[in-house]
Amino acid sequence: MRLFAAVLPPEDVTDELAAEVAVLRGLPGADGLRWTGRPGWHFTLAFYGEVDDELVPDLSDRLERAAHRTEPFALALAGGGQFGHGRALWTGADGDLETLRLLADRTEAAARKAGVPMGEHRRYKAHLTVARSRDSVDVRPYVESLRDFTSRTWTVDELHLVRSNLPRSGVPGEQPRYETVARWALGGAG
Repeated sequence: MRLFAAVLPPEDVTDELAAEVAVLRGLPGADGLRWTGRPGWHFTLAFYGEVDDELVPDLSDRLERAAHRTEPFALALAGGGQFGHGRALWTGADGDLETLRLLADRTEAAARKAGVPMGEHRRYKAHLTVARSRDSVDVRPYVESLRDFTSRTWTVDELHLVRSNLPRSGVPGEQPRYETVARWALGGAG
């Protein structure tokens, strides 16, 4: 199954982001972007890709330990940016980014130790994708609009293992479906 580890913002924070995205969608050229929906709004900590079923129990055990070793921390959605010359538009994070990076590193290490091929390690850059484009789009007006965006701060207290189900219908604009297959309290609480 296609899996990744993630931090999910609470519903009231995604409400704030939805209001901001509605403004962005009103900007000229917004129809040239494929906007992600609320189910896709998450901070991916480590992307695992297709994971053999026999590796999932060990991966889950290791992710649980990583969660228990990481204390809850404060986070907010903030600002924006782009990757790939306008191919991805995102909002970033503010708050305890050091702990967020630590959790990302731990989720990557958990996968490596469980035998999940991870490729080259990259320094974690917190981002939540709000839109994508197949073609290069000038997203500078969108990044500028996001510059002053900040959500309320919440306490991240869970790590999620999420399954990504890719679209199969062939319908243009269909989004992947995401389902949390496991979650663990940070700091061993709960």
